[in-house]
Amino acid sequence: MDIKLPKLGEGADSGTVVSVMVKPGDTLARGQVILELENEKAVAPIPSPAEGKVTKVYVKEGDRISVGQPIAAVEPADHPSGAAPEPAPAAPAEAGGSLSETAPPSPVATADLPGPQEAAELETEPEAEAAEPGRQSLLAPPASPSIRKIARELGIDLSRIKGSEYGGRIVMKDLRTYIAKLQKQAAAATPAKSAPAPAKATPPKSIDFAQWGPITPQPVTALRGTISRRMSENWNSIPHVTQFDNADITGILALRKKFAPILEAQGARLTVTTFVLKALASLLQKHPIFNCSLDEAANQLVFKQYYHIGLAVDTEAGLIVPVIRDVDKKDFVQLSKDVQALAGKARERKIAAEELKGGTFTISNQGGIGGLHFTPIINKPEVAILGLGRGALQPVIRDQKVEPRTLLPLCLSYDHRVIDGGSAARFISDLVQVLENFSEQQIQLP
Repeated sequence: MDIKLPKLGEGADSGTVVSVMVKPGDTLARGQVILELENEKAVAPIPSPAEGKVTKVYVKEGDRISVGQPIAAVEPADHPSGAAPEPAPAAPAEAGGSLSETAPPSPVATADLPGPQEAAELETEPEAEAAEPGRQSLLAPPASPSIRKIARELGIDLSRIKGSEYGGRIVMKDLRTYIAKLQKQAAAATPAKSAPAPAKATPPKSIDFAQWGPITPQPVTALRGTISRRMSENWNSIPHVTQFDNADITGILALRKKFAPILEAQGARLTVTTFVLKALASLLQKHPIFNCSLDEAANQLVFKQYYHIGLAVDTEAGLIVPVIRDVDKKDFVQLSKDVQALAGKARERKIAAEELKGGTFTISNQGGIGGLHFTPIINKPEVAILGLGRGALQPVIRDQKVEPRTLLPLCLSYDHRVIDGGSAARFISDLVQVLENFSEQQIQLP
């Protein structure tokens, strides 16, 4: 029997083989992992639905496979050696009868043919259609010489017109009615015929970079391809605007220094990101427009009553954004554990597909790497994303005195279809106020 790729989940119908865990000759147990498959940004194990001996493996690392595609052939443990395989099931017969021995005729193009109604109205008399050349004059429909002359000049076959006078005689009224029907039919077919064919995208051309020096080609990974596609879609479909500011986090760093040992004793690592998550949990409730999505199909805004914040993680394979659920309901210890756990799973490529979905807002923190302000790209269908740069010690004037303070660069990109500049300015100003006035009472510990 062939083991085929099962359904991967809603909206997922294919993936890239990361590793194959079996080979011909292996004994396979039910539930044993056959291969690891990368779909979008998640890597998932594919278990075997059967047990037996692997006789053939159809896929290899790097293959792109779809749902229903054979992965491996397995000889069940209770399958007698040398037994004839079961015949392939016959194709089902059509309802109400058996299949014809011959293939049905190919469909005929009907763009230029009259529709059912017109065909019925313009139908030719059977006898006239079947008439032999020598009998045409005998079977020609009755009409006056003037009518025949007009029909001949216009190229109209009078045998297709049904006369309204006695004996089927064709008069001018019948000729006009027939011409009107032809015009109506032609007008209905014109849009389909005259519609310009969609422009074909020009395929990209490879450049021979080796002509200028040594090169090292490297295939684009499935993850990098997914990142590229999503970034292009997000950038092209969302009008981005980015609001910049700086927050004085000198007080937050002092709180972190005080409470970090307490959290470490509980298995959590306290970082500036945890403080920002707590600040956003309250701000998204105060500014609900930043926690909504634009449903373009229904032409409505969807305001969410949950606060799931995505956290962009820099990995060797590329950018992955796991989602921290219910940020507003968690204390500092749990949030710090979640940040550490999800970031670790993302870097090890052990993140599940469901852990990448359902975000309402995203943070992209480049502070640990370097750089100040940047313009993060919104993660659709969200409407905003917050970028954090590297906090740096800078001279700041406070009470007419110059003091050294640590300033954190803030970069808020928002969807200008949904959020106006004034709303963005108020949001980032409130964020600065919350971060600069963080108190010990806000640090919730279990």
